[in-house]
Amino acid sequence: MVDPSAGAERVLAALRACSDPEKAAFLPRFFRTGAGEYGAGDRFLGVTVPLQRRVARSFRDLEQPVVVQLLASPFHEARLTALLILSVQFAKADHARRAAIVRLYLDNLQAVNNWDLVDLSAPKILGAWLLEQPAGERALLYRFARSGHLWRQRIAMLATLPLIKAQQFADTLVLAEILLQHEHDLIHKAVGWMLREVGKRDLDTEVEFLRRTYRGMPRTMLRYAIEKFARDLRLKFLHGTISPLPD
Repeated sequence: MVDPSAGAERVLAALRACSDPEKAAFLPRFFRTGAGEYGAGDRFLGVTVPLQRRVARSFRDLEQPVVVQLLASPFHEARLTALLILSVQFAKADHARRAAIVRLYLDNLQAVNNWDLVDLSAPKILGAWLLEQPAGERALLYRFARSGHLWRQRIAMLATLPLIKAQQFADTLVLAEILLQHEHDLIHKAVGWMLREVGKRDLDTEVEFLRRTYRGMPRTMLRYAIEKFARDLRLKFLHGTISPLPD
């Protein structure tokens, strides 16, 4: 077995080889790493996501202890690359291996601590897994949604994307209602995005949900949800002229 520290250093060396100092200086501002901000203290090498995907593909057979070591890295790109590796591994794994990857993911959620880390991992790992499981396993998403933890709440919402793609909308809509009055715009955006995904597949279902909830919905959430609507319908929601449905 490869020494985890040595294996992680090989991946870090590959990331450093394609780093950009200008991006390393810009990304802390983009991901809000200042004191009191949601990404406070995170560090960056300055590697774009396409290049991280390339590194992840070249290390797609990385052993789990090395992945765990990368997930503990102070560098954002190391953690994201580890999650991309897990996503690649999950897609090609059998049931037992997928279960092990999901356990590793859930055991290391402290590493999934910014919106891009959530968005590029939750659907492809946790969401894809839950799609294959009995519906009762989705109770985890409700615990996350009610946890008061920003990243777990976003994970709960984003993990429903594979369910939406499978025409299973119920969990997305219930979770959206749980998070409807959330104070953070990262949740507003996530909920609105998933509602938009529902509407791309079943417009009537999204419109019915919005008619019941839109007047109490944060503006950012509503704008994300109706982004793909026909102009006339979008303006009716924005101007509040759509008659609401009773709860």
